[in-house]
Amino acid sequence: MKILLLGANGQLGQTFLKEGSLATLGDVVPATRDGSVAGGTPGVAGDLSSPEGLVALLDQVQPDVIVNAAAYTAVDRAEQEEALATRINGAAVGAIGQWAAAHGALVLHYSTDYVFDGQSAQAYAVDAATAPLGAYGRSKLAGEQALAASGAHHMTFRTAWVYAAHGQNFMRTMLRLGAERDELRVVADQHGAPTSTLLIVRGSLAALRAWIKASADERGALEGTYHLVASGSTTWHGFATAIFEEAFHRGLIAKKPTVAAIGTADFPTPAKRPAYSVLDSSSFEKRFAFALPDWQQGLHEVMAELSTQAR
Repeated sequence: MKILLLGANGQLGQTFLKEGSLATLGDVVPATRDGSVAGGTPGVAGDLSSPEGLVALLDQVQPDVIVNAAAYTAVDRAEQEEALATRINGAAVGAIGQWAAAHGALVLHYSTDYVFDGQSAQAYAVDAATAPLGAYGRSKLAGEQALAASGAHHMTFRTAWVYAAHGQNFMRTMLRLGAERDELRVVADQHGAPTSTLLIVRGSLAALRAWIKASADERGALEGTYHLVASGSTTWHGFATAIFEEAFHRGLIAKKPTVAAIGTADFPTPAKRPAYSVLDSSSFEKRFAFALPDWQQGLHEVMAELSTQAR
């Protein structure tokens, strides 16, 4: 089985390669925008801003499974670059779906809590009404819809508050700023479940293995959209506080900065953020018999990885 991994240099793509289990399921072909893969792994060029070039890559590789870990993720910049965001997150995903439908391939795709408006008082079910607040969310919803309309075998995993020991993310930003400042002001009225890329990769692999083992008749019941996030919830302020507690305990920082709680109104951004991004992942857990641990357990594991790197 040949597996094309798009976005191999991104947070999620790097974790797929480092974790290693994807390679036990088939021949993994990593793709990045320019073909160069972090760590020197041989790769191919696949730029989602050029859907036509992407189709040429698919024709060249002829994958049985396409893992689309690539995306336009600059939430604020998307307000000025909505056409580009939609080309990458929407049109390119549609092109992937059309190719997969024509060739019988499976697509694993990733979406976001930003497809919701954040006004819910309870965790969002998979079939809850979507209502993106900004350009990024609209572009990701366009991709979900294009993939579903393509008729391809697919699983779309919505996730949220993603972080890893590598890349650009909230956890790493907090550690950098915490080393520079005595006090940080962090938003305390947005709620979500911090989710590590390790958890997303493990969940994705559980779903992929189930699909591979299933008969042709059974596969249809496995396909569709799922929520894939850690259990529990917190605020950005709560997440930051937990990050510094863990980092100080592990000797990654010499002191814990004061973390002051502020409101969203005190930290204006070009793009509106959902106030409530908690997603109900119960359908994923039931379908794939995969327990999603509490977000604090995920943070503990990622911090342990950082500690190992620091030695």
